[in-house]
Amino acid sequence: MAESHSATASGPNSFGDFTSSVQQLVHWREPRRSTVAFSGSLLVLLSFATFSIVSVLSNLLLAVLCVTITFRVYKAVIQAVQKSNEGHPFRTLMEKDITVSPEKFGKFVDLSLAHVNRGLLQARRLVLVEDVVDSLKLASVMWILTYVGSIFNGLTILILVDIIIFCTPLIYEKNKSQFDRYIDLVHSQVEDKLAKLLEKLPGAVKHSKMD
Repeated sequence: MAESHSATASGPNSFGDFTSSVQQLVHWREPRRSTVAFSGSLLVLLSFATFSIVSVLSNLLLAVLCVTITFRVYKAVIQAVQKSNEGHPFRTLMEKDITVSPEKFGKFVDLSLAHVNRGLLQARRLVLVEDVVDSLKLASVMWILTYVGSIFNGLTILILVDIIIFCTPLIYEKNKSQFDRYIDLVHSQVEDKLAKLLEKLPGAVKHSKMD
């Protein structure tokens, strides 16, 4: 019983650790790791935009194999010359357990299912207009995205999102007061526009929320 409770408790903790790691990356708490993550993700996305996915993945794997094979042969030659018996150079990595246990997979599925169900409920609430204001906000975002989609393709949007995710927190922290003032101004204007729009709607529509 105690093992079951411990296993259940470790699921959210694992997800929390992952979320914390992502936040540390995008907030540049460890500049070296953030630089590697940002440059690596941007390079992969730019490669996908220039070449086919098959070409990019095969070249990445080929590059990794070139490094590992070269290092393996180099260490074998060094060991033969020095007559040492150090063994396989990647022994520590090969001995690590990288398999996914049924328990971990089950926790991941349960956690993913919870997020999927929450997203479905939220989508139903917005699409079926449980709250007029929230649905109007979604419609506004979708309207803006139609223009964005007509200008950029999917990969270009992903590249821009990648840049925004890594650059925005850093810029925001350095100019927090100015950003907060502009965000509050935009938010108040949007709320004012929505309030004026709601005043023009029939009263039955404004108060039509499902019990």
